[in-house]
Amino acid sequence: MKLLRVTRPLSDMPAHPARNMRLVATGMLLLMAALFLAARASVHLHPAIGFVQAFAEAAMVGGLADWFAVTALFRHPMGLPIPHTAIIPRNKDRIGDTLALFLRDNFLTPAVVARRMRGLDVAAAAGRFLASPSGGDGRLREGASRLAAEILETLDQERLGGMVKGAIGQRLRAVNLAPLIGQALEAAMRDGRHAPVMYGIIRWADRTLEGNEHLIRQMVHERAGKIMRWTGLDENLASAILNGLRKLLADMADDPGHGLRLKAEEGMAKLAADLQFDIGMQAKVARVRDEILDNPAMQRWIDGMWEQARAGMLRAVRDPGKAMAGRLGEALKQLGETLQSEERLRRPINRFVRRAAVGATASYGDSIVKLVSETVRGWDAGTVTSRLENAVGRDLQYIRINGTLVGGLVGLAIHAIDSLF
Repeated sequence: MKLLRVTRPLSDMPAHPARNMRLVATGMLLLMAALFLAARASVHLHPAIGFVQAFAEAAMVGGLADWFAVTALFRHPMGLPIPHTAIIPRNKDRIGDTLALFLRDNFLTPAVVARRMRGLDVAAAAGRFLASPSGGDGRLREGASRLAAEILETLDQERLGGMVKGAIGQRLRAVNLAPLIGQALEAAMRDGRHAPVMYGIIRWADRTLEGNEHLIRQMVHERAGKIMRWTGLDENLASAILNGLRKLLADMADDPGHGLRLKAEEGMAKLAADLQFDIGMQAKVARVRDEILDNPAMQRWIDGMWEQARAGMLRAVRDPGKAMAGRLGEALKQLGETLQSEERLRRPINRFVRRAAVGATASYGDSIVKLVSETVRGWDAGTVTSRLENAVGRDLQYIRINGTLVGGLVGLAIHAIDSLF
């Protein structure tokens, strides 16, 4: 007779597999007891019934022995405090410590992780996924997307947003803007890119002059003497001033070599040099930078930028297919193909991943081990017993069933040998 064995994984089992199999094993034991009593009462009717009696008797003994052994792992059989029973509840702390030590010695040591990571080509795997994201494991991709979305949604937005915005502000305050502005201005003047800016300033001055003509005329009128106002010469003087200013601005716009324009460019060149090398000028720019960053309008802009970034990340993780489309998707696809074909590019990436994994193991391995040990210690005996029994109880009940059948076969064989002699 072929012994029974478990062929399905635990994930495919029903909700209470251990309980169901316990009923089967107990029912088989009761069946053997009933069969033994029936055979014993009718053994005189036919010699063959003796074989049935021997089978049932030995099966009953084997089933009882295995029932005692299985029950003794989790509790006292029949509630009796028999020594060396209820093994798991009594040794809960030791089991947790042993499990933690097993994890540390066999999985969470830098040498083991380094040896395992040495055979993994993480860069190539990432390249294959990027080059063909639709060909990967859809469940893995969707699960990762859901996890990322849930993390973003469940994190404290005030705290997370404050951290992000604070980091942005700190990075902006740490930037010395003056030399950057000076270098940009110097490069623009060297390449002639400042000419449109200069022309724009002149045009702005011309429009400003035209828009405020009445103010200039009023100012000349108020400062002119009574005789000039009586004769109307103040109006002629104001018109002459305005016409002169307009002609000056027109000449500056048309002639790149105009004296005032050259003076303005000279001032711009000095400003570019001061921005790069003058400590006082750099301090002024830094104060202006800090004032801008402290302005409520700037804070609202940073808030909006963070919210847009967060919303974009949520859209990307909720729909990874769209995130991998368009120009970004093409760029990532090209990166994936490059990772697969370029050994020189994969080598440093794999080295970095390996060192990161080994470093994390060295830094946090003991913490993980301690977490496992303290978690098991924190469980009450009933929790440990229930969880272990749910995990392996089905297999243990198969041991009882097999013990019943094996005991019956052994008893049958012994009875057969005894009848021959």
